[in-house]
Amino acid sequence: MSDSTTPVRVRFAPSPTGKLHVGGARTAIFNWAFARANNGTFILRIDDTDPTRSTDENTQVILRAMRWMGLDWDEGPEVGGDFGPYAQTERLEMYKAAAQKLWDEGRAYPCFCTTEQLAEDRKAAQERKDPFQGYQRRCRNLDPAEAKARIEAGEPYVLRIKVPEDRGDVVIHDAVHGDVTFDAKELDDFVIFRSDGTPTYNFATVVDDAAMGITHVIRGDDHLSNTPRQVMVYEALGAPVPVFAHISMILGADGKKLSKRHGATSVEEFRDAGYLPDAFVNYLALLGWSPDGETTIVPRDVLASTFSLDRVSKNPATFDPAKLDWINAEYLAAMSDEEFTEKIMIPELLDAGLIKGPNDRTPEWLATLASVVRPRTKHLGDVAGICSMVFDSAETLPYEEKAVSKGLAKEGMATILDAAIKALEGVSPDTWNAEAVDAALEQLPDQLDAKKRIVFQAIRAAICGNLVSPPLGVVIELVGKADALARLERAKGMAL
Repeated sequence: MSDSTTPVRVRFAPSPTGKLHVGGARTAIFNWAFARANNGTFILRIDDTDPTRSTDENTQVILRAMRWMGLDWDEGPEVGGDFGPYAQTERLEMYKAAAQKLWDEGRAYPCFCTTEQLAEDRKAAQERKDPFQGYQRRCRNLDPAEAKARIEAGEPYVLRIKVPEDRGDVVIHDAVHGDVTFDAKELDDFVIFRSDGTPTYNFATVVDDAAMGITHVIRGDDHLSNTPRQVMVYEALGAPVPVFAHISMILGADGKKLSKRHGATSVEEFRDAGYLPDAFVNYLALLGWSPDGETTIVPRDVLASTFSLDRVSKNPATFDPAKLDWINAEYLAAMSDEEFTEKIMIPELLDAGLIKGPNDRTPEWLATLASVVRPRTKHLGDVAGICSMVFDSAETLPYEEKAVSKGLAKEGMATILDAAIKALEGVSPDTWNAEAVDAALEQLPDQLDAKKRIVFQAIRAAICGNLVSPPLGVVIELVGKADALARLERAKGMAL
């Protein structure tokens, strides 16, 4: 086991066979946070040994997702480090050298058994009810001269590790699950190099982790079953066994493993849906970990200083989109208007084509808009929809059917709009702001002897084109006096 005085070194080692999904992202967050909390080193390694599914494009997708989440790595692609290269396809010679060393030391051996032979041996073991039904070690004690002759003759072979026959049970001291015991009878002499000259996952990952000085392996508990074989490789290599921490899977609301049927699952889908990276990282960190069992908002710096494996739950976590939405809204609400304007609102308005540049409007105008948009924003994509009516003109403003039928197409609405026009005409351009506008309009219900709800519903429909919008006075301030009056005039054509 790793010495507690050894500097912490952890790695996140995704396979670039697709996008980075929620489960992998959570694993990356835990590794990153553990490294930061222990003044350790966080390594990103690309485990791309599956040539049929690994692509450079997928690697770039993973790197983009990591950068978006703000999970900076200390060693790895685009950063470098003393233990590279950091892609397994570039480390083949290291695996060959490690396998050759084990072969030379008698800790590994060539196996020439065909698929048919292996199947026959397994069937025979089952029929005789042998408690050991793995590889029957047919080639384990082959004469080295015979093995050499068969190799030189071109006979295909794999390389198997020689598990000590007296090894006994393998006990994993897991930081999350506690001691997990694996029956020694289940440990056969497993393959470490295939006949095509490529290493198996359980061999390559251990060679890498040992060479990179990994002290803690934090990963999903779907890897727990691999661990006893990996321990065998560590022991054969004479390398220290790291501390293992296997974290539980993430489930959907239906109790089944999270997948596409539950909605968005890849990091980039959540980015595109308008989540803030800090909120996303905060939420995923809470899937199986908590600083105290109660705190929900955990800023990045707090996560990086307080994360510990003893607070990680062994129980599966349930992905709750509503809670993610709530956390995202909390992060947005906690921003100042200035920060929201610069980081969120202006980029979103530019992306929607509502403004051509940050100088399209005065800072004061943008600050006023931000003050009403920010509290109503749950996702970044909400911004344009919340305030689109502000960027329309009297000529281009679309009217929702419901706004027309409920707010305008009723007896007496034209009279209300006429009164609103007169009231706003009386507001000086020098004092045109939400307070002055509200003061002018507040008098209308009494003047018209009409219900306040009816009066303001008609004005809102005329100015905004809908019945649900930010505070009416602020919208009228933002569109300006001339356009507000023009909107009311246009709406009169739809009113009764």
